[in-house]
Amino acid sequence: MALSAATLLTALAVLCSFFYILFYISSSKKGKGKGKAIPGPRPLPIIGNLHMLGMLPHQSLYRLAKKYGPMMSIRLGVVPTVVVSSPQAAEIFLKTHDTVFASRPRLQVLELIYNGKRGIAFTELGSYWRSVRKICNMTIFTASKIESFASTRKEVLAHFIESLKEAASAKEVVNISKKIGALNEE
Repeated sequence: MALSAATLLTALAVLCSFFYILFYISSSKKGKGKGKAIPGPRPLPIIGNLHMLGMLPHQSLYRLAKKYGPMMSIRLGVVPTVVVSSPQAAEIFLKTHDTVFASRPRLQVLELIYNGKRGIAFTELGSYWRSVRKICNMTIFTASKIESFASTRKEVLAHFIESLKEAASAKEVVNISKKIGALNEE
């Protein structure tokens, strides 16, 4: 009695599904027992909790915060993320434990772009970051250097206000976010 291709594919799909579910259940139990875990919704294997964010992520995060509390853990894809949604918890993160959360994530794409070197914006907190910050403060962010661009800033702002006046006189709807984003491109 020969098995058809459809029967073999069905059996293979059922077997793969069984092992996938078994792996998912066993991997989700590994993290337990390491102390108090931050509460949060259970993530899906590859996409994490991205499916829960929807079109309005700020509202989805608000609903999740009502359910799981002011500090919760979600996964954005495979990246574990802690979401803090109360001023008190944010103060603890940003004032008390600021050095723990000060570094940027190591992204492989940035290492490729910067050819293994570190750029100013993505430098980890440490002695190198302090020296780069000191150089920037002494050269780029001096009062005279900032003042030298005052005329450019005034010109761009005048153009921005003029475009808003034109849109208002034509009774057009203006997307302020896009307009401000376009200021950076000019």
